[in-house]
Amino acid sequence: MTGPEIDRLIQLLAKLPGLGPRSARRVALHLIKKRDTLMEPLAEAMAAAAAGIRTCSVCGNLDTGDPCHVCRDGERPGGRDRTTLCVVEEVGDLWALERTGAYRGLYHVLGGTLSALEGVGPDDLNVPKLLERASRPEVTEVILALNATVGGQTTAHYLADRLEGCDVRISRLAHGVPVGGELDYLDDGTLTAALRARRSL
Repeated sequence: MTGPEIDRLIQLLAKLPGLGPRSARRVALHLIKKRDTLMEPLAEAMAAAAAGIRTCSVCGNLDTGDPCHVCRDGERPGGRDRTTLCVVEEVGDLWALERTGAYRGLYHVLGGTLSALEGVGPDDLNVPKLLERASRPEVTEVILALNATVGGQTTAHYLADRLEGCDVRISRLAHGVPVGGELDYLDDGTLTAALRARRSL
């Protein structure tokens, strides 16, 4: 019915979150119809992103520079608040918090949560770098902004224990983030309220 190039496009689109085979076919058809104004610029943007995006060696964010723009802003006078570190599971959670504009400190991306079922232990996460950063004299607070899931709660308790030796206040996002909810799917108002009402553990 279609050539191998179109089939491959549909198969790749179907791997994206929220897209199944039928949705992928509709998106592929839309891209093909708008080849000049959408498909070709999208292909160029994706190629440029694939070539230029790297993981920040400081916090784990994704950006075109290393360190990322958030960490660079923390290094300049009058920039971000270097006294707070906000710990998140994934880059999508960092982006969700950034959308709110409610937090002006630095971040730390763990790269997941602890999960015995999936074989994810502390050595699989970016924990050593977090402990190193939290031990710096300028850091006074670590905010555990982890998802309200079993894995997020388990990881938060583990990190709170590990951070005991650091001279920092440890806080978590306040209730209002629904149990089982993920930061990337919450509205900006809920995230802002949760950040402002954080409490010590």
